[in-house]
Amino acid sequence: MKKEDWQEKGAGHRQRLRDNFLERGLAGFTDTDVLELLLTLGTPRKDCKEPAKALIAQFGSLAGVLDAKQAQLEQVKGVGPKNSFALHFVHSVARRYLQQRLNSKDYLQSSAQVSDFLIHSMRDLKKEVLMVIFLDAAHAIIKSEIVAEGTLTSNTIHPRELVKAALHHNAAALVIAHNHPSGAREPSLEDKKLTRNLYLALSLMNIQLLDHFIVAGSKRPCSFADLGIMAEISEECRRLLNNQ
Repeated sequence: MKKEDWQEKGAGHRQRLRDNFLERGLAGFTDTDVLELLLTLGTPRKDCKEPAKALIAQFGSLAGVLDAKQAQLEQVKGVGPKNSFALHFVHSVARRYLQQRLNSKDYLQSSAQVSDFLIHSMRDLKKEVLMVIFLDAAHAIIKSEIVAEGTLTSNTIHPRELVKAALHHNAAALVIAHNHPSGAREPSLEDKKLTRNLYLALSLMNIQLLDHFIVAGSKRPCSFADLGIMAEISEECRRLLNNQ
């Protein structure tokens, strides 16, 4: 096949993918189809079908590809710096979009969007981080940010720093989340101890700690409130403060 014929055939295939997306969104698209279109953002005149297949074979899924490091992507045959840049850029845009979409929304009515944001932001991190979602008195979301990195225990997270951050944002309530790189979804005894210490310190400043999420891969985050742990901590702290 002549080079010109090959380029024309590839262009026609990409256009069909674009037309399908415009008509039906991602319905019917495989992860390979999605990657193929994303790769054309970096190399619009190159056939990207085979590199897309190779990426899925290497990393297992679309999420695995998007979360891979740039150097890892470029080791895949047919993927160069322009392609890896396009993939990282799209991933970063999606993360910012999910974060900004939460701003000013009611936390309780946006719990599904909060879960989406936490999963996208934290599922593939190789070390633990503590994410905080700051809420106003009406439980509208003010901001979210990472306040600590590394092994998270009651000895490494200082409650006063969390209180300081909450006061800086004029927050009346908080939701915290951290990830388990091991993939374990269940809260550990250390997780519960940390939550109790933070709850107690915040309550002394009349700031509510509404929930603590554990993010483990792409599974739905584990909620301390759903498990009844927050209610137990609240009652324990109430008794402790009343006995002072």
